[in-house]
Amino acid sequence: MSAQNVTVLGLGQMGAALAGALLEGGHRVTVWNRTPAKADPLVARGAVRAADVAEAVAGDGPVVVCVLDYAAVLERLTPVADRLRGRDVVNLTSGSPEQARAVAAWAAERGIGYLDGAVMTTPPGVGDPANMVLYSGDPAVLAAHRAVLAAFGDPVDLGADAGLASLYDAGLLGLMWSVFGGWLHATALTGADGVAATDFTAVADRWLRTVSWFMTGYAGQVDAGVYPGHDATVDVQVAAIGHLLEAGEARGVDARLPELHLELMREVVAAGHGGDSYARVIEAFRRKG
Repeated sequence: MSAQNVTVLGLGQMGAALAGALLEGGHRVTVWNRTPAKADPLVARGAVRAADVAEAVAGDGPVVVCVLDYAAVLERLTPVADRLRGRDVVNLTSGSPEQARAVAAWAAERGIGYLDGAVMTTPPGVGDPANMVLYSGDPAVLAAHRAVLAAFGDPVDLGADAGLASLYDAGLLGLMWSVFGGWLHATALTGADGVAATDFTAVADRWLRTVSWFMTGYAGQVDAGVYPGHDATVDVQVAAIGHLLEAGEARGVDARLPELHLELMREVVAAGHGGDSYARVIEAFRRKG
C-alpha cells in the first residue's frame, strides 16, 4: 500500500491509537490536539504536529476526527469548512445516529465528503485486522480511502445512511454488556462451588458459538415476524430459568438479571405466545420502546 497524507484531529487514547496505526502503516500523518504535548510521542515516531486545526487541514488527504463528542467535531471543523470543501472527513467520534446524520447534512451542505464510523475495539486493539471498524455515509469516501482506513482494522461498510455506524455501535455495546452481565452472573454462580473463572469461561466460550447459531436462526424469524417454537418454546425456557434462580438462591447469588429475563418471558406468555420461540421476546422490548 502506497503512503498517503492523512490528518488526525484529536489525540485522546483512541485518536492517538488511530494516528499510531497510520504511522505503522507507513502513511504521512499530521496531528493536532488541543493539548499539544499529547502529540509528542507521535511526533517522535514521525508525525507532523500542527499548531492549529487550520494548519492541520492545509494539506491534502482525508481528515480523521476523533474528539469528545459531535459538538466538538463541529467546533473544530466549522471554522475551516471552506478549506475542507472538496475534501473528505472520516468522523470516528462516538455519538448517536441523530448526531451523525446532522453532521453528515452539515458536511453535504458545504461540499465536504463525509463518512461516519465506530471503532469496535479499545485503543490497544486498533490496527488489528481481526477487529471491525464500522462505516456509514458517502460510499465514495469509503471506496476512495478504504486502503488507508484498513490501517485501523477491518472496514465494514453499512451503507449510505450516515447514522447506521452509531446505531450499530449502540446496539453492539448493549449486546456486549448483556453478555458480560450474563457471564459474570454465571461465573459467580459456578464460583460459589469453587469453579475457577478460567475453567468455566473455557466452556462458556464454546457455548457462545452455539448461542451465535441460535441468534442467526432467530434473526430470520424476527425479520419475518414468525416465531415457530420447533427448537424450544418460551414456556420451556420459563421453566428452565427456574432452575437457575433456585441454584442462585441456594448460593446467595444476586437474582436481578435472571429475574429480568423471566419478567420479559412472562410478558410473552401472558400475551398468548408461550408456544413460540424465544425470538418472540423481541416484542416485549418493542412494547417498552
